[in-house]
Amino acid sequence: MSIWKKEPSLDAINKQMEGTICDHIGIKVTDFGDDSLTGTMPVDHRTIQPAGILHGGSSVVLTETLGSIAANLCSEEDKYWVGLEVNANHIKAATSGLVTGTAKAVHVGRSTQVWEIRLENEKKQLTCISRLTMAAVNR
Repeated sequence: MSIWKKEPSLDAINKQMEGTICDHIGIKVTDFGDDSLTGTMPVDHRTIQPAGILHGGSSVVLTETLGSIAANLCSEEDKYWVGLEVNANHIKAATSGLVTGTAKAVHVGRSTQVWEIRLENEKKQLTCISRLTMAAVNR
């Protein structure tokens, strides 16, 4: 059974990200399931740190983007969801290719939501695990 209260549309979601940080660093939402949202981000000159590895801040941008989009897809029309707290553990360095993030709900309540977002490299190795707490704001 799907958790979405709004019908997810990959085209609409990706269009909405045009002209934002997501567009600037190459984030794309690529898939959704009944209880998950998936997206990718390149590991390139826009997302690495001077040491040549994926910048932790870039990983957090991807995790908060996926969790925020997912939270808003679970929302009633009179609410908008914003990030309240994000935690990220960087497990394995990525130096090239794409990282893929998958957001899954831990808790979907009326005033808060908690999402777990896992980032993996192209070898399906965990590079980052994040927990994102979202807060409801009335429109």
